[in-house]
Amino acid sequence: MALRRCTRLLWNSTVLPGALVPGRTCASSHVITNRCCKATELQLRGFCAAPSSSGVSYVQLKQLLAGRKAVVIDVREPWELREYGVIPGSINVPLGQVNTALQLAPEEFHEKYGGGMPQQMDAVVFTCLAGVRSKKALDTAVSLGYKDVQNYLGGWQDWEKNEQQ
Repeated sequence: MALRRCTRLLWNSTVLPGALVPGRTCASSHVITNRCCKATELQLRGFCAAPSSSGVSYVQLKQLLAGRKAVVIDVREPWELREYGVIPGSINVPLGQVNTALQLAPEEFHEKYGGGMPQQMDAVVFTCLAGVRSKKALDTAVSLGYKDVQNYLGGWQDWEKNEQQ
């Protein structure tokens, strides 16, 4: 005989008072169960999301590159750079290597990728062909403690279009 349970789950995300930090979203999650009219509230793990990141436009990326104010990392595969082209001043670190690369010693990073390794407080812009893989790389960098990370949303396709105008 199957047991009948009257279980209701309610997921409620709320902002924690006093935990508001610019560029961060803090939340606490609750699960409320009601089993045969006996209510129980469980506090689940509260969390703070990573620092917010933003997308940069073509014009912003050109300014960052001209002023050497950011490390630009292209996460496309090497064959894509040969076939489509390269954003001048960018460092190629294929997406599958980003996690490992950002944990190397600076000398090893330079030797393997031919550019200066960004430090956790440096401005870093990730780019790819169209902005999808670069978002994944950005998420990886944030998980490793990088604070000022951005995504070139249009990627190489947008760069090429704007360079031809």
